Amino acid sequence: MAGRNRMPRYPVNPHGFRGAPRPFFNRGPGPLPIPVAVEEEIEIQHRENQKIAAENRHLLDENAILERDLNGAKNEIHRLDQLINNLRADHDVTSRGLIERGLKMEADLRAAEPRREELMRLRAEVQKLTVQKQDFTGQIHGLTQDISRLRSENKQLSALRADVDGIRKELAEARRALEYEKKSNVEQVQQKENMERNLMSMAREIEKLRAEQLSMDRRGHQLGGGSSYSMYNGVPDMRYSGGGPSTDEHGGAWGPYNKRPRH
Repeated sequence: MAGRNRMPRYPVNPHGFRGAPRPFFNRGPGPLPIPVAVEEEIEIQHRENQKIAAENRHLLDENAILERDLNGAKNEIHRLDQLINNLRADHDVTSRGLIERGLKMEADLRAAEPRREELMRLRAEVQKLTVQKQDFTGQIHGLTQDISRLRSENKQLSALRADVDGIRKELAEARRALEYEKKSNVEQVQQKENMERNLMSMAREIEKLRAEQLSMDRRGHQLGGGSSYSMYNGVPDMRYSGGGPSTDEHGGAWGPYNKRPRH
């Protein structure tokens, strides 16, 4: 490459310089012999040719390397081109699928708009039911407490019912005993009534005697200066008070016999 388009270092002119003055320093013995100059020029050309051949071989090697690299690059470009085509095809398929999917989702959303309204309504209904559930839970809790209280009261009522049943049984037995006593003591009741009548008669007599004694006591006070007698005709003073503690053998007071209950 370096020897291309180069002039030789010494121009070859077998006839010397034509039409030009001879240089001052070259006016010596005359030009070299032509064969020596040609031989020198041939040697120079040979070296230049060898150098050019070496450079050509280097260029051939570089060209072969570049051709291999170029072929590899072409193959890589072809492979990348195929890969790009495949990727483009996949991208087209994917894009088409995404577009179709987007259109389908848009259609689904449009179709789901009534469902969305229904869902919102259902959510509001669920919230309302949740509030009602909480209210019902509170009511159930209160009812549970009431049931527990009623159960405890029921247990108490069961005990009271048992007591009432026992009392009823005792009353039935007492009634039977009373009926038996009434049937078996009819004569005693009649005797008691007769005795009460006699006692009432005696009480009236005693009241009469007491009145007479009081009358005589007043007279004695008037005549004897306030002295009283404790005996009248050998009969002891039998003063009677309507609410006194005196009782008969039946446990009744001697007072108002007419107010005592009759059997």
